[in-house]
Amino acid sequence: MSDSPATQTVTAAAADASASPSFMARLTEFLGLKRSIVGLLSVVVLVGMGEHMAEQFLPLYMLGLGGGFLAVGLLNGMDNLLGALYSYPGGWLSDRLGTKRALLVFNLASMAGFLMVILFPSWKMVLVAAVLFMSWTAISLPATMSLVARVLPKNKRTMGVSAHSLVRRIPMALGPMIGGLFIYYWGVTKGVRLAFLGALTLAVLAAVLQQMLIEDDGQKAQDRPRSAGLGTLFRRMSPDLRHLLVSDILIRFCEQIPYAFVVIWAVGTSQHPGSVNTVQYGVLRTVEMATAILIYIPVAFFADRVGKKPFVLITFFFFTAFPVLLLFSRSFGMLILAFLLRGLKEFGEPSRKAMIMDLAPEDQKAAMFGLYYLIRDTIVALAAVGGAFLWMISPRVNMLTAAAFGLAGAIFFAFSGRDVVTKPAPA
Repeated sequence: MSDSPATQTVTAAAADASASPSFMARLTEFLGLKRSIVGLLSVVVLVGMGEHMAEQFLPLYMLGLGGGFLAVGLLNGMDNLLGALYSYPGGWLSDRLGTKRALLVFNLASMAGFLMVILFPSWKMVLVAAVLFMSWTAISLPATMSLVARVLPKNKRTMGVSAHSLVRRIPMALGPMIGGLFIYYWGVTKGVRLAFLGALTLAVLAAVLQQMLIEDDGQKAQDRPRSAGLGTLFRRMSPDLRHLLVSDILIRFCEQIPYAFVVIWAVGTSQHPGSVNTVQYGVLRTVEMATAILIYIPVAFFADRVGKKPFVLITFFFFTAFPVLLLFSRSFGMLILAFLLRGLKEFGEPSRKAMIMDLAPEDQKAAMFGLYYLIRDTIVALAAVGGAFLWMISPRVNMLTAAAFGLAGAIFFAFSGRDVVTKPAPA
C-alpha cells in the first residue's frame, strides 16, 4: 500500500530538513570552529585570563616594591625583546614538535614564571620571572597561526585568525577588572600576587584541556619539515611581506613608546595622581576589548572578500590617533573615549596576521611568522625602553613622538603595501 500524497510530502520535508545543516553547524562552519581550533581557543581564554589579571598592573606593582620609571620601561622593553627572541624558536619548535606538544612546553614555562612571582615579592624577581611568564603569547603565536593555516582552508584563514583574536580579547576585557578588584581589596603587592596565583591555576587547567582537544597532526618527528636557517628564511621573505614589516615596525613604535605608561597616566602614582582608580581602569580595559570584539567578525567576513589592505590601513590610523587623544584625556569620561579608540585599533589586526600567513611560503609558515616577529619586536624593544626616557622629559613629548611614528607607518603602507584577496570557496 503506497503512502498518501500528504504523507509523501511530510516525509520529503523531513528528509530535506535532516539533509540540511543545522544553524549551529552552519555557524560553526562560518567561524571555522574545528575541534583543534576550539581546543586552541579554550587555552587562549584560560591562559589569557591569568595573564591579564596580573600583568596589566605590573607597572604599579614594581613601583610599589621600590622600582622606578626606568624599571617599568625596562620591563616593557623586555616584553618586546623577549617577544622578538621567542618568536623564531616558537615557530621552529612548532615545526619540529607539532603544535600540540609545543603549546604544552610553552605553558609549562609560563607556570614556572607565575610561581616565581608568587613566592618572591621583589621587583627584581619580576624581571627574572618575566623571562618565563612573558613567553606564552610571543612563543605560542607562530604555533597558533600555523595551526590555523593547517586546519582551515585559505578562504577561512582571516576568520580563523579573527576568532582567535576575538576570544583573546575576552580575558583582556575581564582579566583587568578581576585584577583591579584584587588590588582594590588587598592592595597592590598582595593583590598582584593573588592574581598570579589565579593565573597559575588557570594555566594548569589550560594544559589539561589543550592535550584533550587539540588533535595531533599525525606526523613523526623525522617527517616534519626542517625549518630553514634565519638567513635562508629572510631571503625567502617576499618584497610585499618586507614592506608590511617596515610599516608594522613604525606602527609598533607608536604603540610601545607610551604603552607601559598608559596605566600610570590613568591611575597615577602617589606623586602624580591620576583621575581613576584601579577598578575604573579595569572598566576602561573592558571598554577597549568589548569594542575590539564587536568589530572582529564583520571585518573578517569582508576582508576575505574585498581585500585586507584597507582594513590594515584603517587600523594604522587608529594606532596613530590613540596617543593624541590620550594626551587630552584628563577625566574618566575622556578616558572612555580614548579606550574606545584603542579598541578600534584592533580593526584590521586579524587581516594583518592573515596577510603574513598568505605571503609566507607554504612549507615554512610557522618559521616565517616567527622570523617576522623576531625582526619586528627586536627593533621595537628600543622604542619601549626609549619611551621611559621620553616620559621623564614629559608625557606630552612621549605621546606626540609616538603619534609621529604612527603617521609615518600609515603613509608608508598606504603607498607600498600590496593587497591580498582570497576568493571565497564555491557554495
